[in-house]
Amino acid sequence: MADGSHQALSKPDNSSPLLDGNAMVAKALARAGVDRMFGVVGIPVTSVATRAVAMGVRFIAFHNEQSAGYAASAYGYLTGRPGVLLTVSGPGCVHGLAGLSNAAVNAWPMVLISGSCDQKDFGRGDFQELDQIATVKPFSKFSAKPTSIKEIPNCVFQVLGHAVSGRPGGCYLDLPSDVLHETITESEAEKLLLEAESGWPQPNAIGTVGCSEIEAAVSLLRHAERPLIVFGKGAAFARAENGLRKFVESTGIPFLPTPMGKGLLPDTHELAATAARSLAIGKCDVALVVGARLNWLLHFGEPPKWSKDVKFILVDISKEEIEMRNPCLGLVGDAAKIMEMINKEIKNDPFCLGKSHPWVEAISKKSKENVSRMEAQLAKDVVPFNFLTPMRIIRDAILGVGSPAPILVSEGANTMDVGRSVLIQTEPRTRLDAGTWGTMGVGLGYCIAAAVASPGRLVVAVEGDSGFGFSAMEVETLVRYKLPVVIIVFNNGGVYGGDRRSSEEITGPYKDDPAPTSFVPDSAYHKLIEAFGGHGYLVGTPSELQSALAESFSARKPAVINVIIDPYAGSESGRMQHKN
Repeated sequence: MADGSHQALSKPDNSSPLLDGNAMVAKALARAGVDRMFGVVGIPVTSVATRAVAMGVRFIAFHNEQSAGYAASAYGYLTGRPGVLLTVSGPGCVHGLAGLSNAAVNAWPMVLISGSCDQKDFGRGDFQELDQIATVKPFSKFSAKPTSIKEIPNCVFQVLGHAVSGRPGGCYLDLPSDVLHETITESEAEKLLLEAESGWPQPNAIGTVGCSEIEAAVSLLRHAERPLIVFGKGAAFARAENGLRKFVESTGIPFLPTPMGKGLLPDTHELAATAARSLAIGKCDVALVVGARLNWLLHFGEPPKWSKDVKFILVDISKEEIEMRNPCLGLVGDAAKIMEMINKEIKNDPFCLGKSHPWVEAISKKSKENVSRMEAQLAKDVVPFNFLTPMRIIRDAILGVGSPAPILVSEGANTMDVGRSVLIQTEPRTRLDAGTWGTMGVGLGYCIAAAVASPGRLVVAVEGDSGFGFSAMEVETLVRYKLPVVIIVFNNGGVYGGDRRSSEEITGPYKDDPAPTSFVPDSAYHKLIEAFGGHGYLVGTPSELQSALAESFSARKPAVINVIIDPYAGSESGRMQHKN
């Protein structure tokens, strides 16, 4: 053998092992506390995922980056730590924008990490080339792109820190392929990691609310004739439930949660105003709004839904949000801390409306009337199913699980709307739905995030067939990771329920095509999960649904329950016809 060949085969110097960029990313993520990642791998990020798993980060591999992104956004909400999405370059990054934008609008912490083309080939038409920093800009609070392996640790810590700083939201990390293939000694990598960790951006300091502002807020509430507290998922994210409970029970003020604020106080609480929502917001004179925006979900805080004379006290982590809404009083800060300050001020000079207070009595009376009316409708066993009969059976089954309560995921027009009225939340952060942006297609991603974030809980999704269809292939992901998720599909043959056209609308050269809202009638959605080894159920009667729920809830294994609904039972856009 020639001397050159002998030298080439000799053992390298192992005194200072080398790490490549993939390992550096994985080390930085693990060092920063990332324990879960969601995504779809491929060139150039497969090794990033593999190395991260070796570092103790659980990687949940999806079929579609959109669903993985929705999972990452919901994981950020449920845990308070940034959910991380990993995608390939170009189209993978674009697909990931679904999750990143969802996180941005809902104010949930998330980081999108995408591979990108070699830096030297940018602009030359490289494989999946895209200016990804520019592409994510509308939805990213902060973006970073290491130009060498040495910059990776700092970039990783920066994006994770900014995601939870101030108002939470989405951030972006771009990983050029050439940077991932660079190498560095392990000792130098450790030095860079320590430097990045010590310089990790801390959450932005939130201005301290002064005692005078707290006193002013309490004074407004104390002297109100018809006070109301409204709270949303911002309060849920801040873990403000103890402060809210103390406030409500000490003051006797009725409360109204937004859909994902449900459960911070039990829906069954005697001061819950959900069933008297129109009266509560229409007649209140002072509204303390905690971690909820006066957006479309709350009718922008404007007449005619609200009184023209209502005084708003807004509690929000974002100064800009408060300034935009121009309330009577704005309290900028963490919802849990501000509620603690309000409770302390009230404790020094207590007040309580009492059950016989005219406002409390009016809310209670209207709530009981509306609940009684709804219960009368729910008590009927309607077959073929309308939306109410199966929803009642599902409600009772979920309540029968006890504590810890299942995490409920819901999407769809009629399905989600009816579910908001019928399904009962008793514990915080147990409802995930289309949210601020009204995003459809979140269902399976949210289910997977919930199961991963809360392994001790059952996850139950109540989905319209249209919403389910966005991400139905992810039932394979449920089976692959053996997640305790039961998907209930309200199958009414289409968007809102199949063909909704009048006879005058059925015309033109393609009049014999299915309606734009129609799906294949009685689709066998339950068969989809059976193809992967999960359990499927087809139900059309109360007893069949009760049996399927009992069996699947007990098994806590991936399942799809296909509930056949009367295609004429729903209405367009649920209860939002005015938006179409």
